[in-house]
Amino acid sequence: MTEIAGQSPEHEIESLTAIVMQAVTAEDDVKLKGLIDKLHPSEVGLLLSSLPQKERLYVWNLLNATCKGEALPFLSEDIRVGLLEETDTAELVSATEHLDLDDLTDLMQDLPYKLSQTVLQSLELQNRKQLETVMSYPEDTAGGLMDLDAISIRQDMNVGVVLNYLRKLGELPPATDKLMVVNRKDEFLGSLHISSILTSDIERPILELINKAAVAIPVDLPDTEVAAIFKDRDLLSAPVLNSESKVIGRITVDDVVDVISEDAEEALMGRDGLDDEFDIFSPVKKSTWRRSPWLAIHLVTSLIAIYVVSMFEKSIAQIVALAILMPLNAGMGGVAGSQTMTLVIRGMALNRINNSNAMWLVGREAMVGMLNGIIWALVVSAVTIFWFGNTKLGLVIAVAMIINLFIAQVAGAVIPLAQKRMGIDPALAGHVVLTAVTDVVGFLSFLGLATLILL
Repeated sequence: MTEIAGQSPEHEIESLTAIVMQAVTAEDDVKLKGLIDKLHPSEVGLLLSSLPQKERLYVWNLLNATCKGEALPFLSEDIRVGLLEETDTAELVSATEHLDLDDLTDLMQDLPYKLSQTVLQSLELQNRKQLETVMSYPEDTAGGLMDLDAISIRQDMNVGVVLNYLRKLGELPPATDKLMVVNRKDEFLGSLHISSILTSDIERPILELINKAAVAIPVDLPDTEVAAIFKDRDLLSAPVLNSESKVIGRITVDDVVDVISEDAEEALMGRDGLDDEFDIFSPVKKSTWRRSPWLAIHLVTSLIAIYVVSMFEKSIAQIVALAILMPLNAGMGGVAGSQTMTLVIRGMALNRINNSNAMWLVGREAMVGMLNGIIWALVVSAVTIFWFGNTKLGLVIAVAMIINLFIAQVAGAVIPLAQKRMGIDPALAGHVVLTAVTDVVGFLSFLGLATLILL
């Protein structure tokens, strides 16, 4: 980012946002344009994302069509849609003229149908067909992620012919580290690294240089699995193949970085029922509406836990210590279960957990839960006996602790695995279910045992 008065990079966007806010208040358009002209499109996107809606729209209207188009890919869906609604059709068409195919594809999915058709008709025939091809695949698959600018060459060429072909092209697509080698039926045979072409004799047949073990991505592979392959194989690019093993495009590492970043944000936001595309400066009514469903779900699960507690109202009235200790058991179970669930969700995201090892993992977590339960049961029961001078109460809390930590860690493993099989995102819904389980089991085990043993 452009240095602002010699400040460190982490403070630059904060300083820039403050300066822009002041300039917007003063309606100093000249100063604003001067600041924005020095920024990279990604910095413009970050700036717009950091402004409240009124100021954001003011700055957006100052941008020319080219700058708007370049900044759009760096905005979240929520913000992008809001700004596009304030942009007239002619300016939108102009703004999308120079966008890369993958960026344009993402944008088209956010546009109303009529507006998307207008933008589509404004494209050159070749670009339109390419866009329609990519948009025909689901957004979260290799097909929706790919570019169509893969360079393919025939197997019967030599190095000199390939070099001449590349010179005629004049320019290589960004992040081109390899060429795709195909046969006469356009079926993928392997890849040829650019470095091999540059360092080999011009008469050498490329068949001798082909990497036949090169990784190829099926067009319908989920984008999370694509990201895992790129990470494990340290790839810069990879060809995308259709069902007939023909090269139809390629995926580059910059596309994969976006997938990894989006998945990380989704997992972080999903724990609290929020969307990774959520605009933190969205209107009050919109923010309230989007958060309310998860508060409603939490209310229902909390009422279930409260009902369990109410079943033992008489026990709590007779032994006040129960009311003091019962949140401890539920809370310990919640922490233990959350730790397990986080590890399992991460393992699933990295493709390290599958049908062959899932049950082993559940068994391992059960043993960890039992051992943890025993260790902390001893600690908590000792504290309870010392505090309240009641050995039986210490025994109750100890047994309840073992039960809850065991159930919590098993649930932490089973819930995300079960939700994945049902097609539910465990990062979004898992912790809500886990909280309900640990609260109910925690209260039921502790208060139930107390009622049986102490009364």
